[in-house]
Amino acid sequence: MGRIRGKTIRQSTLEVLRRYKSEFGDNFEANKAALNKQITSSKTIRNKIAGYITKLGKEKKIEEYMIEHSTK
Repeated sequence: MGRIRGKTIRQSTLEVLRRYKSEFGDNFEANKAALNKQITSSKTIRNKIAGYITKLGKEKKIEEYMIEHSTK
C-alpha cells in the first residue's frame, strides 16, 4: 500500500503543472527550487507537492495526469 495524498496536494499539484509544466521533471531538488519561485506556502506543503511532481516525472505520467484531470 502506498501513501495517500490529500485532495489539497493533488489540486495544488495540478494547478502548478498547468501553469509551469516546463520547469518540472524527475529531480526532487530541482522541483523544490522551482516551486520556491512559484508558491509561497509552508515548507511541508512545498515538499509534498515537489515529491508528487517528482513521482509523476519518474513514471513519465505528468502528461497523463494533466489530461486525466483536465476534464474535471
